[in-house]
Amino acid sequence: MCEFNVILNGKTLFRDAVYAKTENNNVTVKNVLGETKEFKNCKITEVDVNSTRLVLTAAKPSMLG
Repeated sequence: MCEFNVILNGKTLFRDAVYAKTENNNVTVKNVLGETKEFKNCKITEVDVNSTRLVLTAAKPSMLG
């Protein structure tokens, strides 16, 4: 199984993620133990299996509305 370190702004903020879902500019990750963390106003910008990295960046505010 491939477990990812979740990185935002160059810092690892969550380890051993096995699941990631984006919805409404939020990213929810879960590890094998079922622990979850939600990153608000973020998007996934890179998934690197060889380095086990899942990189997030802050989503830009919508120009609509």
